Amino acid sequence: MATNILMPALSPTMTEGTLTRWLKKEGETIKAGDVIAEIETDKATMEVEAVDEGVLGRILVRDGTEGVKVNEPIAVLVGAGEAVPAAAAPTPKAVPTPAPVPTAAAAPVAEVRPANGHAAGEERIFASPLARRMAAQTGIDLSALKGSGPNGRIVRADIEAAQKGAPAPIQAPAAAARPPVPAAAISAPHRLVPHSSMRKIIARRLTEAKSSIPHFYISMDIEIDALIALQNQLNAKSPARDQPGSYFITINDLVIRAAGATLRRIPEVNASWTDDGMVFYDDVDISVAVAIPDGLITPIVRRADQKGLLTISREMRDLATRARAGKLKPEEFQGGGFSISNMGMFGVNEFSAIINPPQAAILAVATGAKKPVVKNDALAIATVMTCTISVDHRVVDGALGARWLREFKTIVEDPLSLML
Repeated sequence: MATNILMPALSPTMTEGTLTRWLKKEGETIKAGDVIAEIETDKATMEVEAVDEGVLGRILVRDGTEGVKVNEPIAVLVGAGEAVPAAAAPTPKAVPTPAPVPTAAAAPVAEVRPANGHAAGEERIFASPLARRMAAQTGIDLSALKGSGPNGRIVRADIEAAQKGAPAPIQAPAAAARPPVPAAAISAPHRLVPHSSMRKIIARRLTEAKSSIPHFYISMDIEIDALIALQNQLNAKSPARDQPGSYFITINDLVIRAAGATLRRIPEVNASWTDDGMVFYDDVDISVAVAIPDGLITPIVRRADQKGLLTISREMRDLATRARAGKLKPEEFQGGGFSISNMGMFGVNEFSAIINPPQAAILAVATGAKKPVVKNDALAIATVMTCTISVDHRVVDGALGARWLREFKTIVEDPLSLML
């Protein structure tokens, strides 16, 4: 019997996606577990595998199709030798009577799941990423809430209202919002590039973070000559690049390790704000910003304080490579208690980063440059990089942020402590 393959929900916030490409052709036999397509979600491009087996009879949604709604038929699966229907197979329809009614003409639906093993097709709750994290931290059942956001979406205000036992706020009328600028209103010569799902989610999260979190910034110059010397010593011991066991430690690897050690020494920064209280994380999980063609993603180095430099280096290289290829699993970029954004490789002298909610801090790392410094009342030359920590002032006050950055500076300027 012909069955429909549906557009799966590959992330909690996904309502639609782009079918990037099919990895199977019409007429090919599909077995359970076969990766059949690549789909771009609001987070990344993910591989999708089939659960049912049969023959891919007809592809309904072609490569590169955007805006494919979740649960929309994208292909038809048939049995060996079975006639291929010209369109999607009929699907079961709800019957308004309590008694079960046979639906002999209705076709079943072929289950499709992402390659990480999570099944799709479950009842979905529409909520913002921030609202989901707040609900998880406070134990609130999202299914019991009525969202006040657009189209009933659960937003931060709904979670806060639930924490206080108050009714959810009423959504403000659309006329009160600042209207977007349509491309048609731009008179200058231009070309319009439609937003990808990832760009939309990045824009929304950055707006939420900057408008709802009271950012506070602290900067400090840090000498990194000893760090560079340690990097060179370690890399000199590596086998040749084409030999087994070769490695290359980067300054970014050392910064991740130093930040992990600092967070273990000053754990109050490894935290998040909730209305009920502070959430202090047991593990030191560091999100590291990685630039990708369509925006930014933050893969996570788990338990960075407990890993050696070689482990961090290899893990970070693998995460960054798969991030740029859109191959990260959700658990590899969702979560984390602290973030690092390093733009030193671009020659940036100094910058401030936007906090990655619900985290309370992010470290912005600039380039290292030769600068005159005063040592023992005499001028000298040192390689200096400026680091700026952005903190959620509800969680981290000025003194605590300064203490964290001072401890980070101490570790970076005496990096042999990282080897202990």
